[in-house]
This record gives sequence, C-alpha cells and structure tokens, in this order.
Amino acid sequence: LPAGLSQWFPALEVLDVSGTGLAEMGTELLSLPCLHTLLAKNNRLGGPGSLPKGLGQAPLARSLRVLNLSGNRFSEVPPALLQLRGLRSLSLGGNRLHGIPPDIQELHSLEFLYLGGNFITAIPPELAKLPSLRYLVLCDNKIQSIPPQLAQLHSLRSLSLHNNLLTYLPREILNLVHLEELSLRGNPLVVRFVRDLTYNPPSLQELAGRTVKTRNVPYAPSDLPESLVRYLSLASNCPNPKCGGVYFDSCVRQIKFVDFCGKYRLPLMHYLCSPECSSPYSSASQSSTSQSESDSEDEASVAAHRMQKVLLG
Repeated sequence: LPAGLSQWFPALEVLDVSGTGLAEMGTELLSLPCLHTLLAKNNRLGGPGSLPKGLGQAPLARSLRVLNLSGNRFSEVPPALLQLRGLRSLSLGGNRLHGIPPDIQELHSLEFLYLGGNFITAIPPELAKLPSLRYLVLCDNKIQSIPPQLAQLHSLRSLSLHNNLLTYLPREILNLVHLEELSLRGNPLVVRFVRDLTYNPPSLQELAGRTVKTRNVPYAPSDLPESLVRYLSLASNCPNPKCGGVYFDSCVRQIKFVDFCGKYRLPLMHYLCSPECSSPYSSASQSSTSQSESDSEDEASVAAHRMQKVLLG
C-alpha cells in the first residue's frame, strides 16, 4: 500500500486493491479510522508479514465491517483477523485453508462467512457460536460430516455445502428453523448413503444409568457424587417411540431418509439405544424413491414449511 495513504485520504471508507499482485499490506492500513470495507481479492497475500502487526489493536479493528481476502494464498485463517470484532462479512474463499480455527467464535457480529474453495476437512463446533450468522458458504471443500451443534445457528438463512464429501446430515439440521436454502449437490449423500451398525457394549455405569432413568428411580444430589449426577443429566432418549429407552455413550448410528419439499429424500443421522431396537427411524434400507410408512408427519411438515429451497442437482 502506498505510504501516506492515511494522510491523503483520512476519511477513506472503502478500499479495493483486488488483482494488484499485492503480497503484503503495510502499516498505513492501520491509520484509516473510517475504513469499513476492504477488498483485496486475487492477490498474493498469505505469507509471513502479509498483514500488518497490531491489526487487532488499531482503530480499523472497530471500524471494519467487510473484509474480502478470497483468491489469495492463506494456509490458515490469520489470528489477527479474529480480533476484528466488528466484522459482519468475511470472505476467504479460494485460498489454501485446511481448517477453521475454534476462535472463529470471537467474531460475534459476523453475518456472512465465505470459506468455499479450500481444503477444509472438518467444521469446529465453535462455529455454532456465531449468533448473527445468516449466510455460511463451505462449498468445494473436503468436509465429511456436519457437527450437530450447527443447529444452534438460529439466524442462518443459507447453508452452502455442495461439492464436499458428505454422506449424511445430522438430524438436528431440522432445527434450523429459518433456513431457506440448503445446497448439497456434488456430495455422496445425493446418490448413496452409509449405514454404520458398529456398537460398543454399554459399560456397567451406563447400564446402571439407563436403569435409573427408565425406571424413574428417585435420587437427589446429596445421594450421589457430583460426577454421577452430571452423568445422569446427559441421558438421551431413543428416537424409537416404541422403545422408551435412553442411552449415554453407547449407541448405534443409523440413517433415516426424510422427505424435503416432497421431492428429495435426505439421509439424516439418528442414534438408537441398541442394535435390537427396531426403530421406525431405521428406514435406510428401504427405497429412497418412495415415502416410508415410518416417516412421521411432523417431520414431513417441518421439511415442507422450513426448507424453501433444497439444491441437490
């Protein structure tokens, strides 16, 4: 960046240096107190010293709202960017990212996050702690699964996951009540599904905990060690309405196809309390082209009303 930039344009609000071959941004950037939009796409940023030191403590950290660094050479999200607490839009598409740092949760004001076209293999649960996030783009990566915690993104309107390695979706995705667009084309789940019946036998602690819960054995915090009280509070109900059982750590992963928009059937992940639990939710082996009798009316209704646009093809 040219020296004296802040002296020439002290009230500069938008700066676009895209496609200029830029390899680093100097300290002049720190002296632009009014800058709210910085576009630096398609450059050579990403090496040591690409971003000026002290970025997180500069006035820019409070004023910047939009930052676009797509089409550069970053192999990780620069820690300095996670100090830009006023950011509402962050684009790092088409870089060389292999992961998303858990500290992404510090960007509380973020509404738009674009990380498409990288080498990301996993999504950290901390991403779900962005209360204002409305648009999340993770397409064209190597993501194999979606953490169920993403269901906490109650403000999410659009989720782009096309061209990844997804074979199923967590059932909790139905809790994204405001989701209007879900893009899934180019994932294995579109043409096939997986069924994993690996099951580790329950421990004695789990068997005892299941008995306490299913038989409603009364207990008070004064009766048990604090660790056991906490353990008992983590019981999950088996989704089979004919079972009524619970589980803690030992469960069976199972796939159920659920209709979306009356046209597509998506494989959602469910958990059963045991392999013997013949749950109506374990309809993965049935045809994916017709409505299963076990599909509940409430889930079909949820899909029809909440998912306005599901992109599979």
